Order: sequence, then structure tokens, then C-alpha cells
Amino acid sequence: MMNADGTKNARAGRKLLGVGLDSDGHKRITTGENFALIGGTQETHEVMVEKAIKINEKLKSRGKQLETATGEEFDAAAQEVGLKKIELRGKR
Repeated sequence: MMNADGTKNARAGRKLLGVGLDSDGHKRITTGENFALIGGTQETHEVMVEKAIKINEKLKSRGKQLETATGEEFDAAAQEVGLKKIELRGKR
């Protein structure tokens, strides 16, 4: 998507990506309007789906979408649904 001045909008097309690293032998993929969730046991996958939907609901209640939310707004919504931010070492 382009901005009014013709520059590319980096936020357009934002998607949540969830990867379940545990497995019970089944392949699970769930996609939504702005998320893709892959893998995990049935329980893990269900939790990922629930969290993705709740994050979208939290943002919507604030008049935002994933594409329009700032990093801080996304972090707040994610924390409210029980996700924890992990700081990576050597982050620039």
C-alpha cells in the first residue's frame, strides 16, 4: 500500500505469525485476516488462535488495527492477553 506522497507504507500488510514448536504428529495451519498460525499440538494451536483473535479485539476496541497500531500499542494488547515480551541480546 502506498502513502499519499507515493512512498511505500511499511505497516500495510502487517501479519501476526505464530509457530507452535511442540507437535503431536498433526499438521495445523490457521489463517485469519491478519494472522497465520502454524504447528503445535491441538492445545498449543488453540491457544495461539485465541491470543491472535483477542489481540485483534483489543486493538479494535481502541479504534486500531494491526496495520495502524504502534509497536507500543501492539505490545500493550499482547500483554493484556497474556503474552510476554522477550528482549533479545544484541538488539540494535
